[in-house]
Amino acid sequence: MKQAPQGDWILGSLFNETAKHHESIKALWETKWRFPCSIGVYPFHDGKLEDFEPVFNRLIKLNINDGYSDAYTSAFFPTCDALLSRAKTLSESSNHAAASALYFRIAALYRIARFPFLNSPIKRQAFEAQKSAYLSAVSHWIDPMVEEVIPHHFGNKEDGKSIPVYVRVPVTATPKKPVPTVLLITGLDGYRPDNTQRSHEFLARGWATVIAEIPGTADCPADAKDPKSPERLWDSIFKWMGEKGVFDMKNVVAWGLSCGAYYAARIAHTHAKGLRGAVAQGVGCHYFFDEGWLRRADGHEYPFDLTPALAQKFGYPSVEDLYKNSQKDFSLVSNGIAEKPSTRLLLVNGTNDGLMPLEDSLVLMNHGSPKEARFFPNTLHMGYPTSNASIYPWLESVMA
Repeated sequence: MKQAPQGDWILGSLFNETAKHHESIKALWETKWRFPCSIGVYPFHDGKLEDFEPVFNRLIKLNINDGYSDAYTSAFFPTCDALLSRAKTLSESSNHAAASALYFRIAALYRIARFPFLNSPIKRQAFEAQKSAYLSAVSHWIDPMVEEVIPHHFGNKEDGKSIPVYVRVPVTATPKKPVPTVLLITGLDGYRPDNTQRSHEFLARGWATVIAEIPGTADCPADAKDPKSPERLWDSIFKWMGEKGVFDMKNVVAWGLSCGAYYAARIAHTHAKGLRGAVAQGVGCHYFFDEGWLRRADGHEYPFDLTPALAQKFGYPSVEDLYKNSQKDFSLVSNGIAEKPSTRLLLVNGTNDGLMPLEDSLVLMNHGSPKEARFFPNTLHMGYPTSNASIYPWLESVMA
């Protein structure tokens, strides 16, 4: 079994370490999650510590440590129900601002409840509830986020028939005055209702947002096990965007997050002529699928075991199948996609990424068209929290 691409991984000694938060739900909350929850950043954006702390205290008391379990997910529901009752009362009295604030908090609770993957009906129930709460929260925005269901015109018999996307368009956009657009490609556990702040940033710049989920996750209809299904997915989305008339199809940029960065790097090559540029933030595209990497990834920075979610996402019946087959099936290097001409492609990550190795950003730079890159020393997956400050100016330059 290969242990590294050439010698040691860039991650160094951290590669063989198991993070403390994997010890228990108590360790996860106290060493990894409580602080970001207290300041309302990923994955707790839109949420409040006062809502989450009692839930985690109960999980700790009951010794519920498996994030994939129904017991973990169900523990969030009573808090959600209580807040939902309050939000409905406020909505009925037309106090929309206060109701919206509560709906955001509810959606954040359901987000963490359905983590790390939709592997059961209870997880799916939490996701459906999250979407409902989120759409209620954003319904009174001047430029609201709305759901559009797109016909999957280019889908095959293994794909679903329709593509749900979230769309936010400046009210000033018209067919005579279409606007630049960001196609936001979500990740393994971050889905359409998880991108409030990014949509605000795009809107402030006069850009539209189209948010799409990736094959094997959430509501995406693309065949998870078919490496070529994303090409059909983007063909259908671009066809719909062109027909809507409000999107400037000469000014479209794709931004892929985490697992979605694989699809951003891929679309940058497969649909180069249809994009002004693409951002792959936290890309895993070749060495990420290495068996040696995957066998250690469960102990790295992901809050729970990573590989069970990855196996389901990529359509494999077991984690062992993921280990043995994913590199030959999905690697952008092995399948030759990385050698094709690409649109402008910005690669962003942290040097201490324990989910998607930094080697994958470097390998893309050694194939095909020249790439642009920004790596953040001693930061984790995606270069958080400082990386976005470099991405927005780059997007502005591309859209100019």
